[in-house]
Amino acid sequence: MKRTALFLIAALAVSPAFAAGPSTDVAEAQSGAFTVDHSHAKIIFSVSHFGFSTYYGLFNDFDAKLNFDAKDPAKSKLDVTVKMDSVNTTNPKLDEHLKSPDFFDAAKFPTATFKATKIEVTGKTTGTITGDLTLHGVTKPVTLDATFNGAGENAFKVYVLGFNATGTIKRSDFGITTYSPALGEDVTLTISAEFNPAK
Repeated sequence: MKRTALFLIAALAVSPAFAAGPSTDVAEAQSGAFTVDHSHAKIIFSVSHFGFSTYYGLFNDFDAKLNFDAKDPAKSKLDVTVKMDSVNTTNPKLDEHLKSPDFFDAAKFPTATFKATKIEVTGKTTGTITGDLTLHGVTKPVTLDATFNGAGENAFKVYVLGFNATGTIKRSDFGITTYSPALGEDVTLTISAEFNPAK
């Protein structure tokens, strides 16, 4: 606890801008090419487990590229690639089952991709991102509700854009039907990501 407190005090002392927090004014953000900060990003999925509980998992290996237009966010571009064999539920046997032909069939379909086709601004820090999701060899349009968390330098003088997003897909739309409909059809996606300027 003492080490954590000392680290936070030192970080805030080094970076007054960080202490003030990120700016949520989109117009003040930097435009340009960004890549996801893998150490500060999560793609989490959840599904009803036969109606008894909600089961959660995530993907450990993914990449995302953002071309951000601060003056006109609707013109921004986003491309995401997820490696399906990186699925992680903290249960190794379940992970292997999800990678099998019963579910993701990761050997045959090693990646899932999302390519934004339309971005709509709905508020000062909110918007929707519609794109083509290719999963299990099937491509379908998916819309995510997105929130701009802010932009600015972090404690280490690295420029950051931060976003959250949520959405729901129906797994049978992508040909994943094992144990359907007893095992939940609707899969909720919860995404949070920091982006840094591309090098």
